[in-house]
Amino acid sequence: MTDKERKDTQKALLYDLRRLIKNSGKDYTNEELCNLLDTIAEAKDQE
Repeated sequence: MTDKERKDTQKALLYDLRRLIKNSGKDYTNEELCNLLDTIAEAKDQE
C-alpha cells in the first residue's frame, strides 16, 4: 500500500466515523466518544 493510499484510507475511516456519530442522533460526551473509539479499535484488532 502506498503512502497516499494509506492516507486516503485513514480519511475514509474518519469520514465513516463522523457519519456514524452524526447520524446516531445522540450528543456524545468526550468520554463517550473515547469509549466508542476504543471499542471500534479493539474490534478492528480482533479481525
